[in-house]
Amino acid sequence: MPEVICLGIMVVDLVGRPVRVIPEKGKLTLVDTMELHTGGCAVNTGRALSRLGVKTGVIGKVGTDALGDFIIKELEVAGIDTRGIRRAAGVNTSATMVMVSEDGERSFIHYIGANATLKPEDIDWDLVKGARLLHLAGSLVMPGFDGEPAAGVLKRAQEMGCLTSIDTAWDATGRWRKLIDPCLPYTDVFLPSLDEARMLSGYEEPEAIAASFLQRGVKIVGIKMGAAGSYVASAKESILMPPFKVQAVDATGAGDAFVAGFLAGLVRGLDLKETARLANAVGALAVTAVGASSGIRSWEETQGFITANYNNTN
Repeated sequence: MPEVICLGIMVVDLVGRPVRVIPEKGKLTLVDTMELHTGGCAVNTGRALSRLGVKTGVIGKVGTDALGDFIIKELEVAGIDTRGIRRAAGVNTSATMVMVSEDGERSFIHYIGANATLKPEDIDWDLVKGARLLHLAGSLVMPGFDGEPAAGVLKRAQEMGCLTSIDTAWDATGRWRKLIDPCLPYTDVFLPSLDEARMLSGYEEPEAIAASFLQRGVKIVGIKMGAAGSYVASAKESILMPPFKVQAVDATGAGDAFVAGFLAGLVRGLDLKETARLANAVGALAVTAVGASSGIRSWEETQGFITANYNNTN
């Protein structure tokens, strides 16, 4: 049985790089590479966890199309439990065109697709009850799930003895706190990006942001700050963890990789500082290859990377 269940968005990414210019209407521009990858927070985090040696399952929704087949096959090859994936009729699998610039930064064109149809009744609770942790991956971009429905799912998971965690995405609808506030009392670990955390808290600085989430019921807060590292806090301690320095090739999925490292640290029983360092390391390694999961290393390889670069985050 899986130790961690990643519940949330599932996407196919078509990644082109480097995109030097967006062509005018009716024109064409060339890139050096274009590749098809699995994506979406639940898939990215699940694949990274599996690579780190954590038994993982994914719950989500794809269409009855070739892209849905592609995601499921790739997850099965990665050793991930796919029994919780549902197929949505009449709607295609979610997909994103990822345009990667020469410095590794990304722009996106996204189709929500089957992710919009995910609802609490799609959850296989037999899978969840055997897991140690239920991770809600991609909160704020699941219109059939966000808000009170998600809060009910997290509450039920906690009542079943699972730890719960949330990773947010950018809320283009602007509802932010209306969607996330019902969930926080039932969230053990909250892992937003700094920009998302600012929108969700009303504060600018990581210390004040984390304190606001802890006051609203969260047990551990981990704020992803990209090139600035991460800020992690609980009621007992706070840590500003510097980043690992690597050559960035593609930042796609780096936040999901950070989340996977964080959850792996919790499942493996690491303390908060070790967990933050592991999360930063997994996130850093993710940007060294094209695609959301290609740069993820095994647990042993990641530990070797941390040891070799320990002075950067001591």
